[in-house]
Amino acid sequence: MAQQLSLLLSLLLVTAICVSAMYPITARFGAVNKLVKSDFEVELPPEFVTYFYNQTLDHFNYKPESYRTFQQSSPIFVYTGDEASITAVAAFAGFIVELASRFNGLLLYIEHRYYGDSVPFGSKDEAFSNTSTLGYFTSTQALADYAELITNLKKNLSAENCPVIAIGGLMVEVMLASWFRLKYPHIVIGALASSAPILYFDDITPGNAYHVIVTKDFRETSESCYSTIRDSWSEIDKVAAEPNGLANLSQIFMTCEPLNSSQELKYYLALCYVVSAQNDNPPAYPVKKVCDAIDGAPEGTDIIGRVAAGLNASVGPPCHFVYDFKPSNRSEWIWQTCTEMVMPIGHGANDTMFQAWPFDLNNHTKTCQDLFGVTPRPHWITTEFGGHDIKSVLGNFASNIIFSNGLRDPYSAGGVLQDISDSVVAIYTDKGAHCLDLSTPTATDPDWLVSQQEKEVKIIGLWLAEYNARLISKAHGRMG
Repeated sequence: MAQQLSLLLSLLLVTAICVSAMYPITARFGAVNKLVKSDFEVELPPEFVTYFYNQTLDHFNYKPESYRTFQQSSPIFVYTGDEASITAVAAFAGFIVELASRFNGLLLYIEHRYYGDSVPFGSKDEAFSNTSTLGYFTSTQALADYAELITNLKKNLSAENCPVIAIGGLMVEVMLASWFRLKYPHIVIGALASSAPILYFDDITPGNAYHVIVTKDFRETSESCYSTIRDSWSEIDKVAAEPNGLANLSQIFMTCEPLNSSQELKYYLALCYVVSAQNDNPPAYPVKKVCDAIDGAPEGTDIIGRVAAGLNASVGPPCHFVYDFKPSNRSEWIWQTCTEMVMPIGHGANDTMFQAWPFDLNNHTKTCQDLFGVTPRPHWITTEFGGHDIKSVLGNFASNIIFSNGLRDPYSAGGVLQDISDSVVAIYTDKGAHCLDLSTPTATDPDWLVSQQEKEVKIIGLWLAEYNARLISKAHGRMG
């Protein structure tokens, strides 16, 4: 039976597929993790062994300190064709296992530097201690990590002729897969970028587009639910202004601690709605769950009572940890948004079901300077990877990339939704949300999801067939 070798560095998912088949990882991301309980810390089965790859700290200069290394976590495992849960990420993204199974592939999960156990300078405390130690935390360094690790692994396995497919999903790495293909076409022959908002930079995508889609998701589910949420913000402010108003709101919404302001509660509710929309996938369909609770409240229940019922259905009792969501200088994602991942997501007063929350670059810059002492570079991503005139640019210089989206995902607003060329293609579903196509296939999957995944498998199969044909032709040429 073909063996399957897997390295987990948990966030970017790269599947290496070997010809010989010898060897067969805004809701602003940080804020989402605070609201939604995560099971990322999953114990590996006893037969799994964790290894560390000594990664180069700085790939882009030759100063003496650049040769310093740090360890990247790599659980390598022999896989026997069954599906196993390595972490919550790997458990969710079971479609990657399906791909490896179909093509007798080797699975490689790579963790992004500064996340998880892949932290330089010995500890997170030291790595996050100042801007000098955080300065190596960039997307370009991460891509170079992947290139170096893959090259080293293929050499050690004597697998230099094995083609590599990059697959990205779940968090910011959804974009890294496509950028990896653009920057390192000699390392990866193709990429599947699931729910990658590569166009949500500069002014390419309207800033309110994310929350417009959240609003659309709720309104399509229930007009009355949408109206209740839209009208609830002013009602919350009205109650909060009354004597003992915050205490009453704390009781109605069953907060674990007394509210300090109505803004805390409104932010928490808004986060609940955007997380529900972003993850509005079968079988749970959290938007419908929230709206069913809002609409199904007993007759006579006022707007605030209905919204509280929706919150309970979404997050659940016994109490809600509502607090002031202040950005932290210990957050990996906040660092990234304060340097290069500047997505100008915001909305006005009348264009969504939310109260106005415009994006203000000056305020964002001040926050980043206060937290880290850095000034964001809002145009760097489009300078480094492109984005403007995307059809012309990718049409001329890119190949073998699948951009997949579910149109109920708010981030799809910044995704590539039209084919660029014969080999840079967009595959989307009207009903799916964030990264659904990477989920583990089940017998109850809707036909539209099965169809989307089958299209992706077919395209990847064509990439591999073309690569193998060129490899065989090259071998015949040498023999001739």
